[in-house]
Amino acid sequence: MTDEPKKLRAGVVGLGWAGQQHMQAYFDAANADLVALAGMEAEKLAELGDKYGVERRYADWESMIKSGDLDVISVATPTALHAPIAVGALNAGIHVLSEKPMAESGAAAATMVQAAKDNDRVLDVSFNHRQRGEVTALKEIIDRGRLGQIYYAKAGWLRRQGIPGLGTWFTRASLAGGGAMMDIGVHMLDMALHLLGNPEVSSATAATYAEFGPRGRGGSAYGPRANVDTKVDFEVEDLSTAFLRLDGGGTLLLESSWAQWIPYDQCYVALYGSEGGASIEWGGWGVEPYQRLNVWTEIDGIPAELQPIVPPAGHHEASVLKFLDKVQSGQFAEHRGEEALIRAKVLDAIYASAAKGTEVTL
Repeated sequence: MTDEPKKLRAGVVGLGWAGQQHMQAYFDAANADLVALAGMEAEKLAELGDKYGVERRYADWESMIKSGDLDVISVATPTALHAPIAVGALNAGIHVLSEKPMAESGAAAATMVQAAKDNDRVLDVSFNHRQRGEVTALKEIIDRGRLGQIYYAKAGWLRRQGIPGLGTWFTRASLAGGGAMMDIGVHMLDMALHLLGNPEVSSATAATYAEFGPRGRGGSAYGPRANVDTKVDFEVEDLSTAFLRLDGGGTLLLESSWAQWIPYDQCYVALYGSEGGASIEWGGWGVEPYQRLNVWTEIDGIPAELQPIVPPAGHHEASVLKFLDKVQSGQFAEHRGEEALIRAKVLDAIYASAAKGTEVTL
């Protein structure tokens, strides 16, 4: 009879919505104990500490890391803090799960990967939308060869009105690194590349626009300063589009917006293969949301539309549980955040292309 692995002592830095998803996941996990929280909002820190029964509460992440007695840490802060916190934790021997995007630049993301290698720790990034049931089902179909050679893909996340906090860190380039593409477009980039089998991106041709944010318009209905015709500090884009060339000859068209004149929010990935096509779609408004997985192919020469069984979605909980499994597997060298680093470098190329008005090679 072997002893069960000890529970991993977990800490979370960041008290916002994403941080709270990580807290709940650690709290519910059978193989982890949530033992420490860090955040600058004193009232929220007290509230969440009481909710989860966490006695160790810190106003800053440095104090939490220096206190010791942590095995894993989640980083759910403004993007520009991801790399400093992750590197500090990794150097202290703590495994790290960072929220997306990995960092504000590929260079910053690379420091995180190097720290994971130097300290023999796990570095993971939470792309929670990859845990959707439709993605799991479609990935299995692709891996079985049902779509054949996929040569073209489209992916996008478009909001009617959803700039997350006008005038906050989300709209400041130095803190966020970018706007809609950095915030939500990265989810669709990750999802598309994951479904395609992670081909290398060879070049990017992109454009960015800021038509709503600078006028104080397009703010989320749940955030501050929504729909007001007042100029605000807005240093990023509210819409971005990119054409990516992939090794092997394939291409990916990517678009993302925080605000746009469309009927409702829309998210999609569409794949075109030699033996079939497929799409994942979700969006809509309020009481009329939609969520679809479509697969079109041919069986014995007869056009067919498949209806795959879709497993339940995992969301942030699945990201946290998979991270804990990676830590307990002991196979740290296989999980250094290098796949997420590739996403960060692609984002660099997208923004560089938009700034220069020309194609940028990776």
